Amino acid sequence: MKFVVSSTELLSHLQAISRVISNKSTLPILDNFLFDLKDNKLVLTASDLEVTMVTSLDIDNSDGEGIIALPSRILLETLKKFPEQPLNFDIDMDSFGVNIVTEKGKFSIVGQNGADFPKLPQLDADKSSSLQVEVGLLESGVNKTLFATADDELRPVMNGILVELSPDNMTFVASDSHKLVRYRRLDAKTDFSASFILPKKPAGLLKNVLPKESGEVAIEFDDKNAFFTLPNYKLVCRLVEGNYPSYNAVIPQDNPYKVIIDRSEFHNTLGRVSIFSNQASNLVKLKMTAGEMIVSAQDIDFSISAHERLSCQYEGDEMEIGFKSGFLADILDNLNSTDVILELSDPSRAGILLPFENGENEEELMLLMPMMINV
Repeated sequence: MKFVVSSTELLSHLQAISRVISNKSTLPILDNFLFDLKDNKLVLTASDLEVTMVTSLDIDNSDGEGIIALPSRILLETLKKFPEQPLNFDIDMDSFGVNIVTEKGKFSIVGQNGADFPKLPQLDADKSSSLQVEVGLLESGVNKTLFATADDELRPVMNGILVELSPDNMTFVASDSHKLVRYRRLDAKTDFSASFILPKKPAGLLKNVLPKESGEVAIEFDDKNAFFTLPNYKLVCRLVEGNYPSYNAVIPQDNPYKVIIDRSEFHNTLGRVSIFSNQASNLVKLKMTAGEMIVSAQDIDFSISAHERLSCQYEGDEMEIGFKSGFLADILDNLNSTDVILELSDPSRAGILLPFENGENEEELMLLMPMMINV
């Protein structure tokens, strides 16, 4: 089997799927890329059993066809060192010996039998559902929620993004029990109601590859697996099994106190003041009075403290609430509007942050649990 391929084109495709490969693989063949050449089309696959990613490129010059697994580390490291040039792959399908011939040299590696590479799972036709959405919509849903997922081995359902489909909208939800994000798109509707939990790793892979794509993505899923088919990539992943907690129950509905504040100023002030917070708790206090917010922090152990005033729109009783500064900064980082609305009801109940102006066809809500101030 022989083929000629551009070094930079091969590298860009392999780098995109290489993030799938795990350092702790139990099957040695999973440390390899699968090369499948057929009809002048080279299909490249990487897998860790839980997640599989497939991409393909067209080959102008090829002879024969076949399937072989090639070692990922040495292939990537070598390709990174090549300038743009054609690479001639000459593969002996009996011994799995591979010669990569360049204009000035030859590089020899040994592959493995591609037939040993794990096969893609099949969807259960009776339980599967499918839909098509814009690439940009899925990208927004993943980007807005991925940062709020948990790392909780005891509750794996919290380690992913809940995707809910209904005739009214498409909703993305993530929570680590300190913060919660709900991102809703009104321009993505289905004839059916269904949901699945997308694990963190494939969500991160989608976040990396979606900006390179355009057009539509086809999503197919059953109770165990999901397939995301993009123009140039295909991602297959095992879904998180279990039921996501009832997240709507924790969102306070009656929030009489509303603060409207410039997001950038608030974020910058928080960054300065939080340096002076206790290293263990990262507690910052927000004190609201008419037309003003005071952001303060202190670390009694080191006798340091800081406070800063911000102008805001607030009418109501004087109120003080505490938040973990890192979580609050994460939320402000992921809100895009110029001004944000902070809705509060009580210092012991969750605060809700909303963009002052939502984008067209989207609704965004972020919730943050408070911290006790008197600690």
